[in-house]
Amino acid sequence: MVVDDSAVIRGLLSRALEGDPELRVVASVGDGQMAINALTRQSIDVIVLDIEMPVMDGLTAIPKLVAIDPAVKIIMASTLTLRGAEVSMKALQSGAADYVTKPSSTRELGAADSFKRELVGKVKALAASARRAGSRNRPSLRNERVAAPLAPLPRPRSMDPAAVVLRPMPAVVTPPDIIAIGSSTGGPQALFEVLSHLKGGIRQPILITQHMPATFTTILAEHITRQCGIACAEAKDGEPLVGGRIYLAPGDFHMTLATRGTGTVLSVNKDPPENFCRPAVDPMMRTIAKIYGRRAFAIILTGMGQDGMRGCTELVAAGGIVIAQDEPSSVVWGMPGAVSTAGLCSAVLPLREIGPYIRKIALRTAA
Repeated sequence: MVVDDSAVIRGLLSRALEGDPELRVVASVGDGQMAINALTRQSIDVIVLDIEMPVMDGLTAIPKLVAIDPAVKIIMASTLTLRGAEVSMKALQSGAADYVTKPSSTRELGAADSFKRELVGKVKALAASARRAGSRNRPSLRNERVAAPLAPLPRPRSMDPAAVVLRPMPAVVTPPDIIAIGSSTGGPQALFEVLSHLKGGIRQPILITQHMPATFTTILAEHITRQCGIACAEAKDGEPLVGGRIYLAPGDFHMTLATRGTGTVLSVNKDPPENFCRPAVDPMMRTIAKIYGRRAFAIILTGMGQDGMRGCTELVAAGGIVIAQDEPSSVVWGMPGAVSTAGLCSAVLPLREIGPYIRKIALRTAA
């Protein structure tokens, strides 16, 4: 379902989505209340929801939509502004699964191939997740008029949870010198949950690459500091690492590490995107593997695609430890599924167990 108060925008979004043969827009409405009415009548996998609308705005509508169908996935459509980023962050905390940043004009929107690719890719990934989550849990809908379903979106064989083979933990596990986290779709919510367990006593620097554009990462860093009680800021080029702080890859920049004298400093760059992303997780993990090796501890949280798998392969080869979020607790089990089924993980855990597990490893005393 597409929800936007502009009929022109709704038409452009609908055409972009229905340009993919696996997708169909079953409802197109102009405000949050109309979206609620539509969801009570139809089974809908994904809602693309505008923020600012008359009658009922998107932020108000989110909890009401989730209450009707907990399996539905909501993508917020917002502008790339500080206000848009702040509202989108609140939307993610209220139950939205992801967001897309709209081009600033209808002309740009109609011509932006990158926006269309991002929108279609996120809708397809979230639709598959919604169908798996909703196959057993969706409530009966009043006055049900269910749209004819499309063919199920199959999971690649390599992503079958049964294919997960865990690596044994080292015989002696010493506290790591650095903690690194990679995340994407559903990542902000997962990060808040994980980091809430790490306040107090964690001496290691924590590096995070979350797939987000500029401006959005600024707001995310502020929310992490405020909600999790650990100082977090976007990385600055040449900044030395300090223990007990969180460094977030700034939007549109890769975050890596470099040695300077006897210390380690952050490096941010605009090298080409990897896995269609900048920032990407792989560059961060590669440099951590080279500098820290077996003294590194990496975590891959919910997200689309396979970003992080190649970097974690190098980290494991260097002796580091990798864990990942499990499928049932992931919004999209793409990134964590890739490292899990590649045999790189020493543990694959529900989201609620990851923070305590990190804390146990980080605070462990050497044997």
